[in-house]
Amino acid sequence: MNNKTRQFFVAALMAASLGTVIAAQAAGAVESLRGRDVETQSREPGKYATEKDGPPIERNYVQQPPLIPHKIDGYSITTNFNKCMDCHSWTRYRETGATKVSLTHFKDRDGKELSNISPRRYFCNQCHVPQTDAKPLVENTFKKAEGLR
Repeated sequence: MNNKTRQFFVAALMAASLGTVIAAQAAGAVESLRGRDVETQSREPGKYATEKDGPPIERNYVQQPPLIPHKIDGYSITTNFNKCMDCHSWTRYRETGATKVSLTHFKDRDGKELSNISPRRYFCNQCHVPQTDAKPLVENTFKKAEGLR
């Protein structure tokens, strides 16, 4: 492909992309997945609000990560600090009344036990999400696993 042809394709792709963005914004189709500030406890259809602190929702299948039964807005989880461990660490869970981190979080990929949380399990919100009042986006016929009924 020569340089002129390449420039033409790049220009055409940029024009098409820009046109798509402008059309979507004009139609009001571009918005956050949450659709609003999670601090406002909106009950608008299609929007959700983080549940207030409360008891955990039951799990639906055996290996399901537990949902977080409280807000985590402003929680910092970086390579140097994990706000969740202020309450959920093995040294603090009794004092705070929080659930302690599972022993499974202290194993590496080969099953070897570690003295600290595995780097694969350190970023809690990779698997754990706050409970919400979200309504299903599509019809759902999911049934709980037999072993948990």
